[in-house]
Amino acid sequence: MMRLLAIDAALARCSAALLDNGEIRASHQADGARGHAATLPVLVEAVLAEAGEGFDALAVTVGPGGFTGLRAALSLAQGMALAAGCPLIGVSVGEALAEAAGPLVGRDLWVAIAAPRERVCLERAEGIDMFPLAALPQASRPVVLAGDAAIAVAAALAAREVDVRLSDARLPLACHVARVGMRRLSNALSPRDVLPLYLDPPRITAPRPA
Repeated sequence: MMRLLAIDAALARCSAALLDNGEIRASHQADGARGHAATLPVLVEAVLAEAGEGFDALAVTVGPGGFTGLRAALSLAQGMALAAGCPLIGVSVGEALAEAAGPLVGRDLWVAIAAPRERVCLERAEGIDMFPLAALPQASRPVVLAGDAAIAVAAALAAREVDVRLSDARLPLACHVARVGMRRLSNALSPRDVLPLYLDPPRITAPRPA
């Protein structure tokens, strides 16, 4: 029996879930673009109270995403994994949304995440890249779109007469992070570093000398 705790705060949602022997025993979420650092620990506490304390592994979304949310989730995950002495597994936003989107049936999945300055971060089979919304890459096959920028990208691709379909997957959920993390833990997926993939470099300015 394997219990895996998963947490996510990469985009405009926080969520936590516990996967126990293949079944989601508890899952809680809160939508919002702010307050991730305060909200996420409350959700984790609620999940563990509902599903029972203890877990054997922990999965966390590493991005692409915003600086504050990723920092909050990764700091919490690293601290909890260290305290529990358990493996920590990284999952990308695209992997979580692919789990939510389901079978593609002859289409490529593009996960489109809104980025500052009218850009879009695309996570595809080719990798993760940033593009201006007005200069998206060519699509060689029909496309399924997921992510919070899916509607805007779908409109841009449709204007080029690309065969495009929207999925319902917009923001990650920890229950999907958990299932991807379990496959990675069992070596069904290649390893991923537990390092943040920021949409933009952190905007931190050193204090000026007095």
